[in-house]
Amino acid sequence: MGDHIKKGEEFEKKAEKKISGWGLLGSKYEDASDLLTQSANQFKLAKSWDKAGSVFIKLSNCHLKLNSRHEAATAYVDAANCYKKTSTKGAISCYLQAVDIYVDMGRYSMAAKYCKEIGELYELEQNIDKAILYFEKAADYFEFQESSSLANKCKLKVAEISAQLEQYQKAIQIYEDVARQSLNNNLLKYGVRGHLLNAGICQLCRGDVVAITNALEQYENLDPTFSRTREYNFLSDLATAIDEEDVPELTSIIKEFDSISKLDSWKVALLLKVKNALKARELEDDLT
Repeated sequence: MGDHIKKGEEFEKKAEKKISGWGLLGSKYEDASDLLTQSANQFKLAKSWDKAGSVFIKLSNCHLKLNSRHEAATAYVDAANCYKKTSTKGAISCYLQAVDIYVDMGRYSMAAKYCKEIGELYELEQNIDKAILYFEKAADYFEFQESSSLANKCKLKVAEISAQLEQYQKAIQIYEDVARQSLNNNLLKYGVRGHLLNAGICQLCRGDVVAITNALEQYENLDPTFSRTREYNFLSDLATAIDEEDVPELTSIIKEFDSISKLDSWKVALLLKVKNALKARELEDDLT
């Protein structure tokens, strides 16, 4: 490992000497780029991630001097991938540099890919507002390239986070929009009932039985097959239990559905909120 660090430092010094020395502008930056690539790879082998990241940034600057923008963006991504192991802030900074270059080049799929990466890093850091912002940017860039499936994945991530923040109307709107778009796509239409189930659970969290009933009618009109699904019956039964303020029945319905179709942690968390809200309402009624 020590040998790799020593070699990395040697290649880096040679590169810096090339850049600061005399010579044809293009030639010296090309030579420096080769040396910096070797330097960064040596630091990677030594698992000296911060050092590798800093050398990749220098490499990116060399590529920009040569007007090799694609290579510059790639070097920024390589830097970000190194910094991901030690510094989320450093990784995000490098991804942002790459995104700016890709957008400037009209490479929207690549810009979208790394906006999504940024969103995931902000989510890990619990910076939810920034996470949503970059998932939304990723969705927009994917749509520029007509990559509906990838755009929808980012939108659904925004809906998932929004629901966790109790921004239910925003989540509902996204789930319904994605369901509507998916109906016209043979590859995506099988996911429609899942999106409508998620939208329905968000409706339940709002606690408005009339709105839930209206939503189920709307979903039936949107997709006539939905009313024949377990998901529809599940939402309808839950709505009835909420209307009747029957906590044991609500619990029984959830357990029965979960025994056949395992509920993920997101759904479980939201349904627990529904149950607790119903318990609170029942207690309030007992006190009055």
